[in-house]
Amino acid sequence: MQMWSLRAFALPLVMSLAACDPSSQPAQTQAPVEAQPAPQAMIEIDTDDIAGVVSSENGVEAGVWVIAETEEFQTRFSRIVVTDDAGRYLIPDLPAANYTLWVRGYGLADSEPVAAAPGQHVDLDAIVAPDAATAAKVYPAAYWYSMMKVPEPAELASIDGGLNYYLAWMKNLGCASCHQLGTEATRTFPPAFSDMESSHTAWIRRTQSGQAANVMIRQAAAQLQGLPYKYLAEWTDRVAAGELPAEQPQRPAGIERNIVVTVRDWSKPTGYMHDLTGTDRRAPTVNGYGPIYGAPELSTDEFPILDPVANTATHFIAPVRDDDTPSAKTIPVIQPSAYWGAEPIWDSRANAHNPMLDQDGRVWYTVRIRRPETPDFCREGSEHPSAKLFPLVSSARQLAYYEPETGDYTFVDTCFSNHHLQFAEDENNTLWTSGGGDVIGWVNTKQLLETGDAENAIGWTAWVLDTNGNGRRDEYTEPDERFDPALDRRVAGGGAINGYGIYAVMPSPIDGSVWGSSTGVPGSIVRLSPGDNPPATALIEKYNVPLPGFGVRGADIDRNGVVWVALGSGHLGEFDRRKCTAPLNGPDATGDHCPEGWSFHPLPGPAFSNHPGFSVESSYYAWVDQHNTLGLGANVPIATGNLFDGVHALVNGEFVTLRVPYPLGFFTKGFEGRIDDTQAGWKGRGLWVPSGDRTPWHKEDGVGSKPLVVHFQVRPDPLAK
Repeated sequence: MQMWSLRAFALPLVMSLAACDPSSQPAQTQAPVEAQPAPQAMIEIDTDDIAGVVSSENGVEAGVWVIAETEEFQTRFSRIVVTDDAGRYLIPDLPAANYTLWVRGYGLADSEPVAAAPGQHVDLDAIVAPDAATAAKVYPAAYWYSMMKVPEPAELASIDGGLNYYLAWMKNLGCASCHQLGTEATRTFPPAFSDMESSHTAWIRRTQSGQAANVMIRQAAAQLQGLPYKYLAEWTDRVAAGELPAEQPQRPAGIERNIVVTVRDWSKPTGYMHDLTGTDRRAPTVNGYGPIYGAPELSTDEFPILDPVANTATHFIAPVRDDDTPSAKTIPVIQPSAYWGAEPIWDSRANAHNPMLDQDGRVWYTVRIRRPETPDFCREGSEHPSAKLFPLVSSARQLAYYEPETGDYTFVDTCFSNHHLQFAEDENNTLWTSGGGDVIGWVNTKQLLETGDAENAIGWTAWVLDTNGNGRRDEYTEPDERFDPALDRRVAGGGAINGYGIYAVMPSPIDGSVWGSSTGVPGSIVRLSPGDNPPATALIEKYNVPLPGFGVRGADIDRNGVVWVALGSGHLGEFDRRKCTAPLNGPDATGDHCPEGWSFHPLPGPAFSNHPGFSVESSYYAWVDQHNTLGLGANVPIATGNLFDGVHALVNGEFVTLRVPYPLGFFTKGFEGRIDDTQAGWKGRGLWVPSGDRTPWHKEDGVGSKPLVVHFQVRPDPLAK
């Protein structure tokens, strides 16, 4: 596979940092300087380490990043560490290659590149930023995005939900769920829009671009009644006039200086990677040191595979079962892209969303295998137990699994739609999925693998509240019928928006229940108790998010049964059902009956300029490190840091931010922890995180850069080797 040079495609566009400051792309602008041995090699190293001291005219530079990168592997390869209080750094365990070293940090301009090899001591000269504008170029997107203003109350009067609805859709439910807003690419305009009469016109034109135009137009022009265009335009005008963020980020401190970041890439420049997997969530030693598998939503049927030992990226072509399966290529290009023209760059038929390894190393995907119309056994008149109660006529995405040893790819037709998926800790290795709209579905994978019979291995149930409080499911009323207190009540889609039903799905490790996040404003979480004979015995509980929280998106559960939720309000929400004091079922238990179960943890970052309060951080998903795969402790909840180039881990009540300082623009939608070797300490464990921006060319590298795969590791101190 051809290797894309990580700087060769950083074109001199307005959105490229190189267009504003050549030093931000050091290896492209000047030849590396040969490393000289440090005068005093005071840092103990191995033959595969590089170490030294970073200093500037101000003295030693603590809390700045040292980046080692090479183009000698088939994938891109960068390893990044942070300096300690004395400005010292140690980059551990580098594969044999020639590297370029350079320094990036808040308050600095990017340093001149230095050529080096493992086994050397190399002191580095940092460059103090000559002005605030130069320093701000490497700020996380959140600081630039916070310059934006939010509408006045009178402007929001006709929007149901008001400001909270607007904020949620400008953040994790809408715009910032697909793009890292605040990057150089988004706070400025590409040259193709330079002749627009105003920034307002340019923003309207921008949202008409490419195959995602219908979604962007619907959200900005319809749901938010065109208000975003006004405030996005005013924001970009102020940026163009030279205004800078009012707040400045703090350099990494404490645990954040112990983080080792390894950056690789895979797929292709037009690929959009939603999630990855490399182990069994329930037993994260499965597939130690093995391949990582990606799910490229909408964009391509080339499913990527990263070998992190050999530093190679390959792929297999995911087939579909039926020839008439729809393709993303038919999604129209309303207006040409400023980057790709009128070319429809997305052409996936499989349309994968989420992958997950099982106990034997199979990779399960939520994918499309056919047209939406379901087979007869799903429909009215079928004898299938689930179809008798809840017949289904369509499902947008089904399932498949891939056998790495043989390359076999097996279709699993499901009556229900699938979005995310998680295995339960039960004897059947039950696979629960989200995205089913008015139902939630499951697969008895033990039975499926033994018999090959998907029809009898799957099941699904509607969302039914025990509103009469008798502990069993009685005949229920439909959502649009008048509520009969003598009967149980069905809740459409779990109460979710967009037809997803639940968005995240999370089998509880303690009691056999299954939780889900129900997106919306304020949004909610739901708990399904399958009972002895689902679907006939399945009942749910529903818990709405109280203020100050709102805007539910992705969520996960810890091993105590506590649910953690990414919120558009700028919080990581925590819900502990054990704290509820009111009855959990009955006529009053329809969502607002347990506010005492909720706690809110404000995410890092500044607030919008005219709306003091909580962070602009637009966290998309939450995941719990149940098994201490990262090394920060068991049951540590982690939220995606979508505007911070990384993720936020909540450790003992304080957030630790794991950042990708290069290339700027890293934006993820999911993550997974793996333990490669239980005897290797910090080196044998870590967090795997994919880039998930729909526009990977918005990263610092520009057009030609590919989706990234990042491995975060936490060592005991900044000089551990």
